[in-house]
Amino acid sequence: MKAAVWSLIQENDLRLMRRCNAWRAPRWVRLWMILATKGGDGSLWIGIGLALLLFGGEGRFLAVASAVSAAASGIAVFLVLKRATGRKRPCSISRHAWATLLPPDQFSFPSGHTLTAVAISTPVAATVPELTGLLAFCSLSIAASRIVLGMHFLSDVLAGGLIGYSLGQVALAILK
Repeated sequence: MKAAVWSLIQENDLRLMRRCNAWRAPRWVRLWMILATKGGDGSLWIGIGLALLLFGGEGRFLAVASAVSAAASGIAVFLVLKRATGRKRPCSISRHAWATLLPPDQFSFPSGHTLTAVAISTPVAATVPELTGLLAFCSLSIAASRIVLGMHFLSDVLAGGLIGYSLGQVALAILK
């Protein structure tokens, strides 16, 4: 049963990978995806954290402390999981039609960019609800960019999002 489920996940991941790798996206989509991935490298989250500290109101310290805790634990988790699973990235399996970005490492599962984005967004959105729309847009853009750019499979991104959400909730609960 487990092997059949994993086989189905891999088949669907490969099908989507082939479609993304062959898609010649419009220029605006290319720019959006590259900017989302680059922002997800850390600069976007540092900027949001600094803006929160300066202008965030009462919950700003809880929001930033929870986000930093969730992100730090998320980085540890995804580094361990990437080494343990050793799953190859889509870009190492098949050439992409237009994306030429190099991956930060050789392993695909889970998506560290997505995990970190959701781990940070979860406690910040819970603490500063006015930012929920912006955080959701940023996190979804980063997650989509990882698939569109050939860096991750859909299942990598979904797993990263679930792990990130869990870590964000735990960090918020501990620090509240």
